[in-house]
Amino acid sequence: MKFLLYSHFFAPSIGGVETIVLSLARGLAGLRTANGAAEFELTVATQTPAGDFDDRALPFRVVRQPGLVHLWGLIRAADVIHVAGPSLTPLSLSRLARKPVVIEHHGYQAICLNGMLLHQPDRSICPGHFQAGRYAECLRCNAHETSRPRSCAHLLLMFLRRALTRHVAANLGISQHVLHRLAVPHSSVIYYGIDDPPRNTLPSQEPLSASSKRICFAYVGRLVQEKGIPILLQAAQKLMSEGHEFEVRLIGDGDERPMLEAMIGREHLESFVRITGYLTGAALADALRDVRVVVMPSIWEETAGLAVIEQMMRGRLVIVSDIGGLGEVVGEAGLKCAPGNADTLADRMREVLRSPALIDSFGQKARERALRLFMQERMIEEHARVYRGMIG
Repeated sequence: MKFLLYSHFFAPSIGGVETIVLSLARGLAGLRTANGAAEFELTVATQTPAGDFDDRALPFRVVRQPGLVHLWGLIRAADVIHVAGPSLTPLSLSRLARKPVVIEHHGYQAICLNGMLLHQPDRSICPGHFQAGRYAECLRCNAHETSRPRSCAHLLLMFLRRALTRHVAANLGISQHVLHRLAVPHSSVIYYGIDDPPRNTLPSQEPLSASSKRICFAYVGRLVQEKGIPILLQAAQKLMSEGHEFEVRLIGDGDERPMLEAMIGREHLESFVRITGYLTGAALADALRDVRVVVMPSIWEETAGLAVIEQMMRGRLVIVSDIGGLGEVVGEAGLKCAPGNADTLADRMREVLRSPALIDSFGQKARERALRLFMQERMIEEHARVYRGMIG
């Protein structure tokens, strides 16, 4: 099967979509037919430049920044096209070429101008203004990020994007929550899948009662507004004022870092909170080695939460905002708090500080759930089954 996977963002760009697309492409490239031949003749098309990344090390072809004519040729040559997000150019060309298309929705770009369902004027959750026909509100919201003429252009293109999304062969959501929000036909869910990590990356199994270290809570991800990190700092301040001993480690970087550093100083949290900056590979594994609890206090409707899935697979207790795909992914295998509410987050963290045994019990539940639902092999096979069905 000649297969084209289009992702606007791809390695070496860093993010959840890039991680999953690369993982999916590697997995599909490794599938073999009964006679040992490659089942998928795979090409990845992306607008991300290679930089120092060596595409020759990948087991598939990568075409970077193709022009319109080149992309048209790639689409015409493919049997099936997979688009990571409802990108207009490949969707329009695929429609013209009458090729079967799969859209995998990693965000809300099919129903929201900013793709996040965040109402920018007050940073609240959007109730679905575009789907309800309240287009003036969409323009007012988007004008907070760009000019009024650009907002009008974005709105007009949304009608085309929505129409194309409704006429593809399959829409894949990365959580039931995403599909519920999008309300598009020909839809099904395929959860993210990741590798079972090496044992040396798993958290320490030293009993907490025998450890002299403070319990370490960590946030892992981008330091951006929608992740709700100030809520975590507010909860830490409450616990500090009560006399609890603990550590908060913020692993990541982003636009919010200067504001967070100022908040840490203003609240006198320097001895409790540390920002490591962006880490990867061995440095990330080392920073996480003594982390027992991971906190994701998002204030937007996370579509799935790849960072949470990764930590569940590693057997860590996760505390998450009960919002969007986060609550769905965690299920009963973690602790939840109300989004944007520092008091309820402090309550969950206090429970852990008072009852450290929760760490191991929930950590085991988290790992069992991750092994059952979020294995990479399952994700690849479920995608392959969709593509085979389309050709069949």
